[in-house]
Amino acid sequence: MRNERQPPEGVQRETTRMEIFSDGVFAIAITLLVLELIQFLHPRNGEGLIDSYLHHWEPFLAFLIGFLTILVCWINHHHVFTYINRIDSRLPWVNGFVLLMITFTPLPTAILAEFLKTEGKYAVAIYGMNYFLISVASYWLCAYSYRKFLIDEDKREIFRYIKRTYGYSIFYTFLAFLICFVSIPAAILLYLLLFYAFAFPKEFAGLLLKLETKRRKRYPIRKS
Repeated sequence: MRNERQPPEGVQRETTRMEIFSDGVFAIAITLLVLELIQFLHPRNGEGLIDSYLHHWEPFLAFLIGFLTILVCWINHHHVFTYINRIDSRLPWVNGFVLLMITFTPLPTAILAEFLKTEGKYAVAIYGMNYFLISVASYWLCAYSYRKFLIDEDKREIFRYIKRTYGYSIFYTFLAFLICFVSIPAAILLYLLLFYAFAFPKEFAGLLLKLETKRRKRYPIRKS
């Protein structure tokens, strides 16, 4: 007998198809990063192999940042879809906006690699704006799924905190975008801290839930 809490098999198949398609887009985006890196691997101006790589380290740093960006986004996208168990006619478009931002990532990564040394503030700013838009898209995906009840009732509480983490990331990435005009190292450090926090989205959301639970116990709402 099928569990009544589980969505129909056809609906499960549709959510699985959407996630598989999304995984393919993430894989292609990472492949484009590698192709962008390859063109920088040829020694320039007659330099030796080692000297060329030591003097042109920016493409490798940009590739690492771009790879971490897409990897962290994939981890979070997969995590969100472990809670989404039904779809409607608009969810593919909302998910498509997330994928649009992911496929755009290799371009600001290439700009970061080419202009980090000469026009670093603008290169980091373009990358930062891309990450800000990714945060907006991720929050929209969660907020839409939550609002349209595409999540099981018994999972809505924890999912609300998952949604809240992406809401925080919007303000965080916008702050990092502004800071890049003041200090490039500080902005990169902020992004690395963001990568670390969102590398473990389940634990991060669980921490917020735990803190909120403690706050409610300490300051209970009094009924009038």
